Parts: sequence; C-alpha cells; structure tokens
Amino acid sequence: MTDITETITEDVDTATTVEPAPKKKTWLYILIACLILAIVVTGIVLLAGAGNQVTAQVRDIFIILMALISFVIGVALIVLIVQIATLINLLQNEIKPILKSTSETVNTLKGTTTFLSDNLASPVIKINSSIAGARKLLDLIGRFRK
Repeated sequence: MTDITETITEDVDTATTVEPAPKKKTWLYILIACLILAIVVTGIVLLAGAGNQVTAQVRDIFIILMALISFVIGVALIVLIVQIATLINLLQNEIKPILKSTSETVNTLKGTTTFLSDNLASPVIKINSSIAGARKLLDLIGRFRK
C-alpha cells in the first residue's frame, strides 16, 4: 500500500515541476516573430542608406517574390476549391443516405416501442395492479377474521 502512495506522490511531484508544452511553443513563436521584425527593420535601414541602383534591384526582387507568392496562393485556392467540392459530394452522396436510413430506423423503433407498450406492457401492468389489489383485499379480509 505504501508503494502505491509513494508512486502517486512521485507522479504528482513530477507533474507539478514539468512546464506545459504550449507555454514553451508560445515563447518560441514570440522569439521568431521578434527576429523576423528585427531583420525587416535592419533591411529597411540599410536600404534607406543605399543608392538608387541597389534599391531598384531590391524592388525588382520583391516584385518577383510577390508574383511567386500570388502563384502559390492561387494554387492553394484551387486545391481548397477541389477539397470543398469533394466534401460537398461526400455529404450529398454518402452522409445524407446514412442519415436518412438512420432516421427511418429510429421511426421504426419508435413504432415498435409504441406497439409493445400498448399491447404488452400496459396489459401486464394492469394485471399486476389488479393482482396486487386482490392480494391486499385478501390480506385485509384475513385480518378482520381473526
């Protein structure tokens, strides 16, 4: 018994000392965002002091990068549209018939339970209540005879 309590105590002690993983990830994301911001600010400061030729080249590079990003976003949108079309097809052709058959099954079960309640359970309950009343009556009659 003491082994179990020692194990539980050790588990509780280790559980309280371990830092949750989401907190570590949050700090990592904040650090990455600060580094990216620092790189962007450094680039802007360096471009401000550079000549017109360097600025024009950087501008051209950014225009090319924006075109590539637009292409990637367009491909992602096409993939998204295809996935949505597949989902709609799945809902219409597979999920809807399953829901319909489930609804029919539930309605059949409801009818069956109503039938059994009306034709089996209610008469049995009435007979049992009548028998219980008759027994109580016989018990009372038996008490008065003494």
